[in-house]
Amino acid sequence: MLWLDSERARLIYPDEIHLSSSKYMKIVLVTPAPPRSLNGNRVTASRWARILRNLGHNVRVQVEYGGGDCDLLIGLHGRRSNTSMELFKRIHPELPMVLVLTGTDLYEDTPSHPEVRRSLELADAVVVLQPRANDDLPEHIRPKVQVIIQSARPTPGTPQRSSKFFDIVVAGHLREVKDPFRAAIASRLLRADSRVRIVHAGEAMSMEMEQMATEEMRSNFRYKWVGGVPRWRSRRLIRNSNALVVSSLLEGGANVISEALSDHVPIIASKMPGNIGLLGKDYPGYFQVGNSQSLANLIAEIEANSEFLRELRQAVSSLEPGTRPEVEHATWAKLLRKISVPT
Repeated sequence: MLWLDSERARLIYPDEIHLSSSKYMKIVLVTPAPPRSLNGNRVTASRWARILRNLGHNVRVQVEYGGGDCDLLIGLHGRRSNTSMELFKRIHPELPMVLVLTGTDLYEDTPSHPEVRRSLELADAVVVLQPRANDDLPEHIRPKVQVIIQSARPTPGTPQRSSKFFDIVVAGHLREVKDPFRAAIASRLLRADSRVRIVHAGEAMSMEMEQMATEEMRSNFRYKWVGGVPRWRSRRLIRNSNALVVSSLLEGGANVISEALSDHVPIIASKMPGNIGLLGKDYPGYFQVGNSQSLANLIAEIEANSEFLRELRQAVSSLEPGTRPEVEHATWAKLLRKISVPT
């Protein structure tokens, strides 16, 4: 068996996967999202803390670094983690730091916020979640970049798809940057005899979003919002669907794509850098960002054309190996070996 390297540059084999990362380290992982937050950065921080502990390290997840004994600082979000990175560098100028660029900090903050640029300079390594992110960084920073694609394990059990509906799932919190109602709007443009149902799992992040979701359900018989659900239920909804829609305006590298890939679920994605970086420029399931008709055309095509649906399934199956946990663990181990300070 073989896996794709997370940089998608070559294939790697099991005997190349080394999970011993470096000497034991005390690591502080800084995320701007507080405990129990629904923010994706908090979810990512918690996942990576588990990975780093499995690699043998002591990991503390904090909202900010306040000083204290530590061998390595990992900061999520270039702008919001900048204060912690500046303090860590003053206290421990000889120790390494890793900056993780997620979504808005990469595509919105980097050009306009000096804090992000300072964080990029301070970091000994810069982690991005998909290879295309490198194109949006200053050229002199690129040698420090490590791509780490977020992994996902297959959902237990066998798919149980509806016989009545052709279910299309949207899995993501209701935030403007996710363009959360694009699939619902597109479903209004389908033929009257379409069996498509849009099932949307995600917490409304404002009262306005909650009202919009409630009104959309009332006026659109094809749309079903199930609200915030546990991750296990969200994973089952994706596994049991005919396709997943990722309609975001901006993404650093959506973990929900890895979840769908791990279950071989076809993905319909907005054609923007974060999605292209994970799925590849030749992936057949893109629609134009913010374009309801473009999305409706794709949904209608996968419902009516079994050959196209098969093509999408083959495409996601070919990408699935790069999302396996072994690859993500190995890439973190490789990075920590590279930046660890010799004793």
